[in-house]
Amino acid sequence: MFRAALKTLEVKWKSYRHRFVPWIAINLQKNERTLRQVTARSEDKTVPDVEVFASLVKLFTALMNNDPIKQEVLSLIHTSVQSIYPQNSSKTQTDPVRVMLDTLGFCIGRGPSSLAGTGVFVTEGSVPKGATVAMYPGTIYQAYEPILLQSFGNPFIFRCIDGVLIDGNDKGISKIVYRSCSGRDRMGPLALSDVSWLTDNPENPLAVGQYVNNCSNEKAANVCYQEFDVPEDVPLELHQYLPNVNYRHDIKRPLRCVVLVSLRDIHCGEELFSNYYTIVH
Repeated sequence: MFRAALKTLEVKWKSYRHRFVPWIAINLQKNERTLRQVTARSEDKTVPDVEVFASLVKLFTALMNNDPIKQEVLSLIHTSVQSIYPQNSSKTQTDPVRVMLDTLGFCIGRGPSSLAGTGVFVTEGSVPKGATVAMYPGTIYQAYEPILLQSFGNPFIFRCIDGVLIDGNDKGISKIVYRSCSGRDRMGPLALSDVSWLTDNPENPLAVGQYVNNCSNEKAANVCYQEFDVPEDVPLELHQYLPNVNYRHDIKRPLRCVVLVSLRDIHCGEELFSNYYTIVH
């Protein structure tokens, strides 16, 4: 009985430790390849933001063209916007993962990690170096906003260079908070953020970045985090594919996103492993 309980704890720890901040801090220096040093937030850019933006708009537009239900919402928008999206005459919807493959040349999905727990893999196609591979979804908290209750036992809280936190947990109170904030920010029938990442079938296939495991001494990083503030000129109708929402809406600020960018070519069947950045002075 005791041995079984101990074994269960060991399995959970192996799955959790690669997201547990104190363990990460202790083990980072054991292998320099787990660490990427930057001097400021502006220096974390592996690829220019304009390329990240173009890649997201390209995918989101394809997802919109693929969804006849979402196209019905466009009837409420100015006709000049409707003309951008060809009507889906078949009235059928292709799997968003297939849309991603056709649009970006690769697709990703969750599966049992080689480290333990859940990981993210390239399931078809191949990822070129410098591509936007995934997004880190969740509720965005400024450094001064309350996140204590949500943080208990939560391995999915990502800390940005400037102290902004993103809670990517798709269960428990974190899930409730995200749904509440997303519903609050709707513009009539038009959603301004995506809630489907809270399910097993996200409409935006990129929104699984919280399940990308951190690299280890044995598993080198093939992707890295890059902070990205969504430009104000992103088409309003594409906001429904953004898997992030601000905790507070009474202060106007850019929507913070974190994407994962490939450090090299990544081939079908490979698991994604990220590295950390740290500020050096």
